[in-house]
Amino acid sequence: MSTRRWYRRVLALIGTVLVTGGLSSGVAAGATSGHHTGQLPDGATWVADVPAAWNGTTILYSHGFGPLAAQNAPDDETRQALLAGGYALVGSSYSGPSWWALASAVDDQFGALAAAGRLTGPPRRTIAWGTSMGGLVSAREAEAGGHRLDGVLSTCGLVAGGLNLNNYQLDGEYALAHLLAPTQEIKLVRFASPDEASASAAALTKIATDAQSTPEGRARIALAAALMNEPGWFTGPTPPSDYADQEVQQQQELAQFVLGFVVTGRYQIELAAGGNSAFTAGVDYRALLAGSSHFRQVRSLYRTAGLDLDADLATLSRDADIRPDPQAVRTLARTSTVTGRLRVPTLDIHTTADQLVPVEQEDWYGKEVHRAGGGALLRQAYVGATGHCAFRPSETIAALHALESRIETGRWGDVAQPWRLNEAAGGTGRYVRFDPPPLTGARR
Repeated sequence: MSTRRWYRRVLALIGTVLVTGGLSSGVAAGATSGHHTGQLPDGATWVADVPAAWNGTTILYSHGFGPLAAQNAPDDETRQALLAGGYALVGSSYSGPSWWALASAVDDQFGALAAAGRLTGPPRRTIAWGTSMGGLVSAREAEAGGHRLDGVLSTCGLVAGGLNLNNYQLDGEYALAHLLAPTQEIKLVRFASPDEASASAAALTKIATDAQSTPEGRARIALAAALMNEPGWFTGPTPPSDYADQEVQQQQELAQFVLGFVVTGRYQIELAAGGNSAFTAGVDYRALLAGSSHFRQVRSLYRTAGLDLDADLATLSRDADIRPDPQAVRTLARTSTVTGRLRVPTLDIHTTADQLVPVEQEDWYGKEVHRAGGGALLRQAYVGATGHCAFRPSETIAALHALESRIETGRWGDVAQPWRLNEAAGGTGRYVRFDPPPLTGARR
């Protein structure tokens, strides 16, 4: 028996009561069912829900980017399904000066887990589950959890980290501003206030809206979308195959959804990092685009528009002058980046077309984990759908059960294969075989 398994079993035995010669269905002595809340010493709040028929497993849920409010499930439907299945649910708000609370999130999550454990007794098993930015939190927990965790489920996770996120988003924003509005002053980094960020978001959104009316504008929008890893599928039951149709959907993503979110979000990240971590200076944009899965689309639209793609890429490379603040880089490297050194089994799931956390992040993360020697602990699975975190509850719960099987048996087998996950989802699963392309704009 491994040291971790021995440690967990001892804790479970200490916290359970003997009933008629056996253990009481995994529920710890003194376990308090119901809804509980509390506050941690750093000001973070936590929430826990414990079902009356607790199965002994606690889900430690990490919420995504947004207001710092305690959550213990991704949505109400999933919460109810998990509680009905006997799982206890725990999550914290995180603490910090901004919504990008990566500096405190891991400690706050484990603090919430300990606080809930004082009510229920120690769980037999603990699984960390994160969504979006919370997927990065849970990925970091997979490296720091030690005996506190048995496994990690990351859903639509920002697993390529904050440094990569800031850089590829800046690449696309820079291309939009510099190629489509070269005489307009648009601030892209070092926002002094939320209002400054909102003004830049509005300006970029207008540029992406107005440029859609011409072939030249559409070509340059496609270039910016490629640099931002934006998928060519936003709406509809299936992804469009025509390059022009893909650009229409990319433009809709940028103008209706993405730019307003990510540009204002940059202010929150800079507030947490203490400055700007992203850069364009020294970037070869011709080489960057050449590695993009959207290269052929961009080249085709440029030819249709009669534009010189190489000239635009040379302009971007020549004029790039944004440099990072070293302290901000160090802060995000410490708080918001994974090492790939997994300590527990980890299952990542992602939609194949994610507008906010591109599925390309999974390619970067998988390579990082394999370089660190943790490939045997990691599996990645993909839902053939468009949308950020656009999973059905049956799909995420099927993934949870696949992870539990790996924890129990010590091997993955075929439990994370698409057909097995779809079977576990009761016929409502949309898992597909998928190989994510490389992450464009990764600097690390």
